[in-house]
Amino acid sequence: MAGLEISPTKIGYVIVKARECAAKVAAWDDGATSDHDAESILESFSDDATRAELKGFIRDMNEDEQASLVALAWIGRGSFGPEELDEALDTARTEHVNRREDYLLGMPMLADYLEEGLDRLGYSVEDAEEDFL
Repeated sequence: MAGLEISPTKIGYVIVKARECAAKVAAWDDGATSDHDAESILESFSDDATRAELKGFIRDMNEDEQASLVALAWIGRGSFGPEELDEALDTARTEHVNRREDYLLGMPMLADYLEEGLDRLGYSVEDAEEDFL
């Protein structure tokens, strides 16, 4: 088995940031103004800095790291079994039509899928996340 081609630290960062994005609620207004007050920090706006930061982080990864992240999410959601990691990686490398950062951030349970994928592959979720919590 080839294994993931991304560090657990990078996966941990994506998990923590994805959780921060998922914790936000829909904004009560359209977010058209850039004047967000302190009470709106947990509201999700189209110009959300956390989401933009995570999107940029994933975009800046190399091809193998991005494919590994997608494959890990697929294993976590049950699309592939842990023994099918090589197949998941090959599929993630060859069959993407959208930018991977958009695809991944479109998954409503991304953090959960990544954690479950790590667990299924025998990695420590706690070790991956410890630098960011």
